[in-house]
Amino acid sequence: QVQLVESGGGLVQGGGSLRLSCAASGRTSSAYTMAWFRQAPGKEREFVAAITWSNSYYADFVKGRFIISREGAKNLYLQMNSLKPEDTAVYYCNARRGPSGSNWIPRGKNDFESWGQGTQVTVSS
Repeated sequence: QVQLVESGGGLVQGGGSLRLSCAASGRTSSAYTMAWFRQAPGKEREFVAAITWSNSYYADFVKGRFIISREGAKNLYLQMNSLKPEDTAVYYCNARRGPSGSNWIPRGKNDFESWGQGTQVTVSS
């Protein structure tokens, strides 16, 4: 019911910055939790950050470097600073009503039914 299009990925040198965008359409709501995940070759799709209507949450490996933000129900962003080669991955966004309410935080890929195509982020050494 929610369609997602990620953009803003690219090639950046280590220590650099990049800003990802996510455009949501279809059935969306400002009460839905929105989140970023990423998947690198040989690794599982992992949680990066999430934002509810009032709070933001981050995986330990991005705390202090990434900032998640949103504009209402349809636009999600991820400001990535101090990028490292290990941040190289395809980044995906998603959105859904939390089973426990508007402050629900996803922790795994199975918390979402479907995904978009993602956007590739490559960080050089």
